[in-house]
Amino acid sequence: MNFRNGTREEPEINLIAFIDILLVVLIFLMLTTTYSRYTELQVSLPVANADPASQRPREVVVAVAQDGRYAVAGQPVTSPTVDALAAALTAAASGEGEVVIVISADAGATHQSVINVMDAARRSRLNQITFATQDGGGN
Repeated sequence: MNFRNGTREEPEINLIAFIDILLVVLIFLMLTTTYSRYTELQVSLPVANADPASQRPREVVVAVAQDGRYAVAGQPVTSPTVDALAAALTAAASGEGEVVIVISADAGATHQSVINVMDAARRSRLNQITFATQDGGGN
């Protein structure tokens, strides 16, 4: 005797339960993920590692303090305007052929202070600019 039914049922995948589980996992991940904002990042700049150059052109170092004061080639600039910086850069670079402006800005100095130095260098037609950094001590 054969008790089996002649028709065979095809297995069925229940997609509704699968979608429900995926939505629960997605909601769980959305609720437990922490999002950080760029304003909350603690950034410590600048640090770099580089080999010293073998031949160096004449450098004019522009120091930018955290409070917005400037010093060009060791001499403080009396007025923190772009015009005063441009005049000081022109005087410091006069009579020289190739001059590189080295911006040595405090890590806490504002971006606007550094941009002012770059604008003053452009006005003085000194277009070789570099930034001073600390030695990172790494490889």
